[in-house]
Amino acid sequence: MDSQERSFERVNQKRRTRSELLRAARAIIEKGSHPSVAEVADHAGISRATAYRYFSTPDEMIREAVLDGVATSITVEPAGEDADAAQVAKRLDKLVTDVFKMILENEAVFRALLGSSAAGENQNRRGGRRLAWLKEALGPVESEMPPPQFQRLVNALSLVMGIESMIVMRDICDLDTEEGEKVLRWTAKTLLAGALQGAEDGAK
Repeated sequence: MDSQERSFERVNQKRRTRSELLRAARAIIEKGSHPSVAEVADHAGISRATAYRYFSTPDEMIREAVLDGVATSITVEPAGEDADAAQVAKRLDKLVTDVFKMILENEAVFRALLGSSAAGENQNRRGGRRLAWLKEALGPVESEMPPPQFQRLVNALSLVMGIESMIVMRDICDLDTEEGEKVLRWTAKTLLAGALQGAEDGAK
């Protein structure tokens, strides 16, 4: 094995080790626990010293476990060149629905992540993925409104996606899962329609 092959194997080994740690973290979190790095290392059968080289704090590890677990579950298909407002509305509706279902399937994990952020223990910025998904879904109508207005729409729609919106629907509004999803989809549709109408009125 030459030096290049050895280097490639080391990289693959690091990826496997990281994946095993994140898998172990998710398994513990899904049982409702807030694991330490040492607990995850023991669960994964990896030395604690090695685990600490990958994750220095539990909250960093929890965040990565959540994001790693859902990174490939949400996709926004590229829009066709002739995509209009009606098609964008459908793309947005599908995105809100997909994210809601993803949060529901991983609720314990996301609540743990939100808890660490609310306590000020996790200084990592959250929410970047949903903004990217929204910009992709809304892309065909971006040119129809001034940049500040488009960004305002993206920011507003971010409120209907994520564990925070589910907590509002279920814990505060006391809605069942089906009705909570309907409310969030309706909110997204209304925000998009209002933004497009505002852009049209402003262009007159």
